[in-house]
Amino acid sequence: MVEELRVFVNERAVRVARGATVQDAVAALDGDLAALLASDAAYVTDGVGRPVDAGGPVGEGGGIFRVVVTARRGPPRLSKEALRRWPKAELHVHLDGCLRPETMLELARAQGVRLPADTPEGLTQALSVKGSRSLEEYLSKYEITLSVMQTAEALERIAYEFVRDVAAEHVRYVEVRYSPALHRPALTLTEAIEAPLAGIKRAEAETGTKVGLIICGIRTLPPAVSLELAQAAADYRSAGVVAFDLAGAERGHPAAEHRAAFAHAARHGLACTCHAGEGDGPDSIHEALHACGARRIGHGTRLGEDPALLTYVVEHRIPLEMCLSSNVHTRTVAALADHPFKRYLDQGVVVTLNTDGRLMDGISLTDEYYLAHAVLGLSRQDLARVVLASCESAFLPEYEKVALISRVQSELEAL
Repeated sequence: MVEELRVFVNERAVRVARGATVQDAVAALDGDLAALLASDAAYVTDGVGRPVDAGGPVGEGGGIFRVVVTARRGPPRLSKEALRRWPKAELHVHLDGCLRPETMLELARAQGVRLPADTPEGLTQALSVKGSRSLEEYLSKYEITLSVMQTAEALERIAYEFVRDVAAEHVRYVEVRYSPALHRPALTLTEAIEAPLAGIKRAEAETGTKVGLIICGIRTLPPAVSLELAQAAADYRSAGVVAFDLAGAERGHPAAEHRAAFAHAARHGLACTCHAGEGDGPDSIHEALHACGARRIGHGTRLGEDPALLTYVVEHRIPLEMCLSSNVHTRTVAALADHPFKRYLDQGVVVTLNTDGRLMDGISLTDEYYLAHAVLGLSRQDLARVVLASCESAFLPEYEKVALISRVQSELEAL
């Protein structure tokens, strides 16, 4: 007798033989869904929204899967494994959204911090933002990770492991951001900046991945705190800090209130980016550009609601740091297939692909490239264009940027 496994597909149970593929499970439940999956008009995720290879086997314990119908037509030409081997760059990812669950549990035990779960799997589920109803609810998950990030040793370790993790998927350059203000009063600003820089430098030497650190002001904190952070960021410009950013709940917290921080950063040679057009509309993007002098926009998802502003962004080559899965989880877009990324690319906007929070969003940069390909229909040439746009948009000295572009372009041509 063939042993069977119990699988849930779109919340309906089905039994399949041991060794069956995810595609087999879908076919056993719904022939129409299986046909859509076979024609690449649908894709599969696991229970927390991470893309799954439909041709892969169902796990020994069964599994929970969801089949999502997409806007794409025609088979993808690139597998996720092929995209993992691509050289990549990432410009928008939060350090406090990228902890290893196992590390969180170890730190919590050492620090006497209580977490919502005591296994890596349980913690991953507790931190998942798939069910979030707003940006504000999404951001609340960061309180959990921050609870174990209040020592210099923890910050150094987390930064080190983050760089090791991104290097494993061939990320050649990454800019990672966080707010030192969220590590007070346990740490001084100096301690909160030097600790991750130490972890980054150690991992850079081991992996060859180049890293820039971005320091964030927080919209919901007083503007004086943002100015203090910008001053601290400028002090560490020669040590690995590359930019100043403003993050946090967007609606009702105008970036213009923090313009003094942006002005200080710019006067001292720091680049500036700003979260905008994610939790609020295009007016927020306008303010980030014209009141704060941002050279890049974090997210910028709602840019298309203002055609004149979109034209300005295209003409001035202002890059958008876009995050597909995150925008679904914050309800900035209703579904992945509705994301404007491909439309903006076709309209001439400089768009880059990023993860935002790898742990909370349950994704890697490779996953984001695969989703852009399989769901939004980006071609191989489109994806290569996005990789190079990310390199060209990096906050690097020109000579380092040229070297990065040359390296990545050579690696892409060799694929």
